[in-house]
Amino acid sequence: MHYTSLLKLIRPAQWMKNAFVFCPVMFGGKLFEVQPLLSTLITFMAFSFVASSIYCYNDICDLADDIRHPEKCHRPIASGAVTIAQAYGLMFLLFLMSMGSCALLLTVGSDMESNAISVGSVILFYWLMNLGYCAKLKQYAVIDVCVVAFGFVLRLFAGGFATGIVLSKWIVLMTFLLTLFMSLAKRRDDVLRMEQTGQPPRKNTIHYNMTFINQSITITAAVTLVCYIMYTVSPEVIAAFHNDYLYLTSIFVLVGILRYLQIAVVEKKSGNPTKIILHDRFIQLDVLAWFVAFLVIIY
Repeated sequence: MHYTSLLKLIRPAQWMKNAFVFCPVMFGGKLFEVQPLLSTLITFMAFSFVASSIYCYNDICDLADDIRHPEKCHRPIASGAVTIAQAYGLMFLLFLMSMGSCALLLTVGSDMESNAISVGSVILFYWLMNLGYCAKLKQYAVIDVCVVAFGFVLRLFAGGFATGIVLSKWIVLMTFLLTLFMSLAKRRDDVLRMEQTGQPPRKNTIHYNMTFINQSITITAAVTLVCYIMYTVSPEVIAAFHNDYLYLTSIFVLVGILRYLQIAVVEKKSGNPTKIILHDRFIQLDVLAWFVAFLVIIY
């Protein structure tokens, strides 16, 4: 098993999705406190390992389809660079590394035992849920995108348990809706490809159409913005930060959503959310502006 094939299989570029574990420590106003930040970093690594474990299993489950796909046929397992036995071995090794990372939380503080158990339980549930997703659930339209979105909520919970920070209900809802919006935008790209080629790129793509996708994207985008605004103006948030100007950051959230809609609907390039975030300068600058404004207001 070659080193480059190993990297392709575990997809470290996708680890940026696990940055959602930092949301509790940021929204909780403890981003610059050593113990919460260290606990979050350990949780980030634990989630990255378990996510890579799932990527291995996903490629095993998709082997037959990937071999026939013009691009995915170059994936490590489909190309023969990594055997199925090696992929299973790596999958379980990464899961054990994830659980080992959770155990590291015990070294952060004397009162971290319950936190480590809670984080480990969330990650175990995430792993089992995604095993089910790869094996069967992703074949069902709507359920597939909801499972993906809920996976990001679990990242949020893990970050909250690791630091002992109680999450705002609005942030939990916003996380689910935002990632549901991005997942639906990704499915829109699949529907476009099906309309152009006549071949569905996924088994469940035939259960989506452009009208349904466009309406769903519009609804989730709107409700995501509402949830964020409700968070910024909620009494507990104003009381916690002693500041009622956080609502101003909603402008950046709106602009970011509009830009993502533009990429999906106008440019028709929403098939890879990670690539969009890594390469679209507009979204990068918008997120940076939101981040700086948020820090200035609450810190």
